[in-house]
Amino acid sequence: MGRIAGVTAAETRERLLRAAAEVFAERGYDGTRVADIAAAAGVSNGALYAHFGSKAELLVAALRAHGRNQLASLFVADPDRSATELLLAIGRTLTRRRDPLGYLVVEALVAARRDEDVAGPMRDYVGERADWIADLVGVAQGDGELDPALSPEAVAHFCLLLGMGSALVTPDLRGVGDEEWAALLSRIVTALTPQSPPATSDRPDPTDQPADQPANQPANRPEPADQPADRPEPSPEAGA
Repeated sequence: MGRIAGVTAAETRERLLRAAAEVFAERGYDGTRVADIAAAAGVSNGALYAHFGSKAELLVAALRAHGRNQLASLFVADPDRSATELLLAIGRTLTRRRDPLGYLVVEALVAARRDEDVAGPMRDYVGERADWIADLVGVAQGDGELDPALSPEAVAHFCLLLGMGSALVTPDLRGVGDEEWAALLSRIVTALTPQSPPATSDRPDPTDQPADQPANQPANRPEPADQPADRPEPSPEAGA
């Protein structure tokens, strides 16, 4: 079995990525053979190796492809979303995480701890995700949606912890209501917005007096006539 007649190289690659996601999710990384993925995609082992050099490379490539597809679907649903709204939209999906992407994340994280062939590509993948989120945070800060004092890298790391953690704590283990989760996310985003300056008091400024009137001297009060000429002026710190 080789390349399927009438199917382009790009289409073959997509078939392999879809098949890999399904087989890895069903059998796990260690329980999957390259031949299993090739058979599920309807191609030969040689056709698979023409696109991917190893099972580890295929795992991370499938993870990357499904992540892109998820983001693309969110953009298509509402292309005018602001950066903050996009982050919220991604966050709202986390409590319902029983999808191939979630399973792939778990398999890749576990495999990366045991197999350096997976660990290297996974470091690259996680770095790409962190950079993408940090760039999105930077856009939100530039638009005045998020506090510019926050570190985009720290916010990105927080989002990665939420996203990858949600792949481990699936709804069948522990669930939470969609409305409760959405309310919590909104509170978190509100806490990350620019802080308003403290309200100014309407109390008059004690120093706002005529130029020839000392700041600590009541208005219109006459100077004592018998005060010695060499007596020092009261220090402003004296009453503190």
